[in-house]
Amino acid sequence: MNDARPSRFDTLAIHAGQHSDPSTGDAIPAIHVTSTYAQDGIGNLRGGYEYSRGGNPTRTALEEQLAAIEGGAHGISFASGLAAEDALLRAVVAPGDHVLVPNDVYGGTHRLIRTVHGRAGVAHTTVDTADLDAVRAAIRPESKVLWVETPSNPLMKISDIPALAGLAQENGLLLVVDNTFASPALQRPLDLGADVVVHSTTKYLGGHSDVVGGAVVVKDGADELAEQVRYVQFAAGAVSSPFDAFLTTRGIKTLSVRMQRHSETAQTLAERLVHHPAVARVLYPGLPDHPGHKIAAHQMSRFGGMISLELAGGEAAARTFAESTQVFLLAESLGGVESLVNYPSAMTHASVRGTEAEVSPSIVRLSVGLEDVTDLLDDVLQALDHTHGSVR
Repeated sequence: MNDARPSRFDTLAIHAGQHSDPSTGDAIPAIHVTSTYAQDGIGNLRGGYEYSRGGNPTRTALEEQLAAIEGGAHGISFASGLAAEDALLRAVVAPGDHVLVPNDVYGGTHRLIRTVHGRAGVAHTTVDTADLDAVRAAIRPESKVLWVETPSNPLMKISDIPALAGLAQENGLLLVVDNTFASPALQRPLDLGADVVVHSTTKYLGGHSDVVGGAVVVKDGADELAEQVRYVQFAAGAVSSPFDAFLTTRGIKTLSVRMQRHSETAQTLAERLVHHPAVARVLYPGLPDHPGHKIAAHQMSRFGGMISLELAGGEAAARTFAESTQVFLLAESLGGVESLVNYPSAMTHASVRGTEAEVSPSIVRLSVGLEDVTDLLDDVLQALDHTHGSVR
């Protein structure tokens, strides 16, 4: 007998966790804006709900949805991406342990591991996770976690998830993949051998720049790890609010179609900018000459909406470009329906200056939105024209 339950991504994104109230038949589940729940006698909880720090039906719906779209057994929703990362690290590392961190990683992640957990006695090594030999050489007896971003932020490096999964398994490491840039619409790391996926749901999952959130999704068979992360969340309190959970769920329902458009437009822009005289390099895995193109084509269904440019005029040109766009908004963050430009060296990655993860001041990062592709290309080209005067 065939299992009729939905299993394909687009259907799961819309229906997973979305249980209708039998008394009303509502197509969209209610937002449960409550802090506490009536008990039918001391300790006799209705549906397991006691207090909204420990659980809330709207958050539960999102967590079911997160697990389903990533192909995991457990999804856990947090107040921010860094809160999710912090809870995971608190659950799996202790003083004296060691974490391997990519040399091209979100600045906030590097800061969290380097300073917050570093002060607690957790050591780290920064390594190019696209280089398997370098990763192998960096592993220590006390290593516990191999952290990966692919595509990476902001240099768009591609790491081979199945190969790293094999290396992690050989050495008893937990393989954590930050899937924020790709999203599960384009890449499912748990299917490729990762143990845990983390997200800033603020980005593509929410998709509308109107909510901050994070997520941890744990693979099937790792129930104990999921319980440890949930315990840290309950004890420390970094939960997403009911309304934030609702907004994230709403965003996920259109994730697939948005990622298709983001990817198509980004591919067009990347191809048009490759030979522009003001651009030294276009960093986009959809380009055939990108060093990670073949791996990306194997483990991703499309190449995503993020592009980074190295400007030929160096820092002055990069700063001028970032301040000259008109459709692309100069702002932190990424993954929304509107296009954004970011200058990582002084913005998202300012905290890693002077470290192995420092970003070149010649780099600008584009989050390609859903506007008309011609308008976006015209905007980038006029901003590049402005860079000529900045380098004379």
